[in-house]
Amino acid sequence: MHQVYLALGSNLGDRNAYLERAISLINERVGEVLRRSSFIETEPWGFESNHRFLNGVILCATQLSPRELLSTTQQIERELGKTRKHATLRQLSTIHYPLSTYRDRPIDIDILLYDDLTVDEPDLKIPHPLMHQRDFVMIPLNEIK
Repeated sequence: MHQVYLALGSNLGDRNAYLERAISLINERVGEVLRRSSFIETEPWGFESNHRFLNGVILCATQLSPRELLSTTQQIERELGKTRKHATLRQLSTIHYPLSTYRDRPIDIDILLYDDLTVDEPDLKIPHPLMHQRDFVMIPLNEIK
C-alpha cells in the first residue's frame, strides 16, 4: 500500500461541496482517506480572479501506480465539471507550469507526494515541483503530515 498526499482546490460554485465530493470519490476510487486537513480560503495563485479558492490536502492509502493515480484523479475532475477551458496549459501540453495560463475551476486535484518516489515525466511530476512555493498547499500539508 502506498501513501499519497493530494492537494484539492476549488474556486467556482459551491466550493465546499466540490471538495467534499472529490474527497468522497477519491476514497472510493483511489483508496482510503487516512487524514484530511482543514479547508483554507486563499487568493488565486498565478492569475487574477474575483473568485477565492478553498484549498485542502488529504492523505490516502492506495494500490494505484502513479500513472493510474493521475488518470483516476483527472477522471474525478472531469466528472465534477472541470473542462479543458478550466485546465491549465501545463495539463494540455508539455510546457512547464506557465503562470499566465491558470484559470478559475470547480475542482483541481494535484498529486503532491507518492511515498518517497520521484517521477519526472512531461505530464507527471512527483513531488509536485511548485508545492513549496504555495502556502495554500504547504499550510494544509503541514497540518496533516
